[in-house]
Amino acid sequence: MSLLQDFKAFAIKGNVIDLAVAVIIGGAFGKIVDSLVNNIIMPLIGAIIGKLDFSNLFVVLGTAPPGTPRTLEAMKKAGVPVLGYGEFITVTINFLILAFIIFMMVRIISKLKREQPAPAPAPAPTPEDIVLLREIRDALKK
Repeated sequence: MSLLQDFKAFAIKGNVIDLAVAVIIGGAFGKIVDSLVNNIIMPLIGAIIGKLDFSNLFVVLGTAPPGTPRTLEAMKKAGVPVLGYGEFITVTINFLILAFIIFMMVRIISKLKREQPAPAPAPAPTPEDIVLLREIRDALKK
């Protein structure tokens, strides 16, 4: 087989197509989780803690030029080394929510697979010699 034929056989397999669909859906689902975290969860946590914008939580590791605003974006633009732990917190929460949701989905799918009863095996056909013996028995009874 040629390389092109091998690749075609590989790409047409169901698992590859399933994986491609999963990646696309996962990307879209990741955007939903990002929106949930950034627009709902983080503002609630920020309201409780008192800081509304976690993305601006950072520690300056160098000297900032005079007049530079104390925002993460301005510090990065000025070339000042910063430790942006606020964005890390947000991304970590995103990951935990996404991991938990995927865990729950896998758990539900596993339960569904276990709950399906195995189909009853079809009865094995009666051997021909047994059938003949039964016919002889029934004939003798008459």
